Amino acid sequence: MRISLFIGQSAEMNAELAPGLVSAIDKHEAGHPLWCSFSGLEGDEQSDKRHHGGPDRALHYYPADHYPWWKTWQTALGLPAPRASWQPAAFGENLSGLGLTEAQACIGDVYRLGAALVQISQPRSPCFKLNQRFGYSHLSQVMQLSGRCGWLLRVLEEGRVDPVDELLLMDRPYPELTVKRTADILFNQARHEGDLQLLLENPALSPNWRQHAAHWLEHGVVADWSRRLLGPAEFQLPPKA
Repeated sequence: MRISLFIGQSAEMNAELAPGLVSAIDKHEAGHPLWCSFSGLEGDEQSDKRHHGGPDRALHYYPADHYPWWKTWQTALGLPAPRASWQPAAFGENLSGLGLTEAQACIGDVYRLGAALVQISQPRSPCFKLNQRFGYSHLSQVMQLSGRCGWLLRVLEEGRVDPVDELLLMDRPYPELTVKRTADILFNQARHEGDLQLLLENPALSPNWRQHAAHWLEHGVVADWSRRLLGPAEFQLPPKA
């Protein structure tokens, strides 16, 4: 499957509407080969090291298949045009392509990407910066509920990646745990001990996601996602947006 590569640097998102809000979500297509290290693609950056980046979140894949759906969602609700166009890289992804979505991709999948070897580690957890990016106050919640979140990957073997390289599936050790099912277990369904145990026991799932599953199992209460999804008060958009 052919993929596109995207990289970007940290910058203030919207100085007039959200002064001080910094992100590296604004990516541009790479037209030349890049070194893919354990930290991600050469020339790419994560501004919030606490919630982005690191060994288990080195790369972000977002299916290009979803962009027509977002355009339909916007027009069906009569929303104004988004601040960012519905096209690959809009959601801040490093990798995008057609033909692989959350319903097919599985936790632990290993892919050859040029000379690099990468593995799916967790679904993406949408955050409030997406609301600022597009200008819609609850886009992050829509993404989470719809399951169109994309996923994050760790790098198992470093190597050079060329924009013309293909993403090739090498191994699928956990076919029962798709990215969509993983996200639904934590985000979109009632507490189910068997499903949470499935997450907790999967060695390929990132420690952060396994910790969330363990917390829900132990305490019987799901985590509060509101701050991640909506952000602090000073960065929240009006409800009509």
